[in-house]
Amino acid sequence: MAGLLPLAWGCTPAELARRYPADDRAEELVRGPVLRMTRAVDVDASRARVWRAVCQIAVAPYSYDWIDNRGRPSPRHLVAGADHVEVGQRLQVFRVTDVEPGHQWTGVTIPRVLGRTAVTYAVEPSGAGSRLVCRITTSQRGPIAWAWSRVLAWGDLVMMRRQLLNLKELAERA
Repeated sequence: MAGLLPLAWGCTPAELARRYPADDRAEELVRGPVLRMTRAVDVDASRARVWRAVCQIAVAPYSYDWIDNRGRPSPRHLVAGADHVEVGQRLQVFRVTDVEPGHQWTGVTIPRVLGRTAVTYAVEPSGAGSRLVCRITTSQRGPIAWAWSRVLAWGDLVMMRRQLLNLKELAERA
């Protein structure tokens, strides 16, 4: 997938081609062209443990803390009580719109000048372990949103890669 940077990292062709709830949510909100980004990582842990780690996004961003978390370190252990996600819940910059417990959650950003963005975190079976897949779908409606989506793609690649690797480590250690 290296030839698809910054739009794809770590994902399989099937994951790249698959539709996720973020695609549907973004299309409902945007009514115009969208840009899809897909990131994924193998995790040597059960789907239940990976799901538990993904729910930790309610506690902290798990990316580069000096950027996303004002320098406060994201917990390196599972935090009690952060083991599920609910529709309407706010997780970082997203408001949760859809949840399939143990499998995936989807959220959308609060409306902004540069357009709406939707995200799905999905935990899929993979051999003896799991795959953690993230789909980000953002507006390209208008020249400003189009330009912003190109900047977002590169920035998100760096930040999401770190987040997925941190969540992987959290699930594998649990």
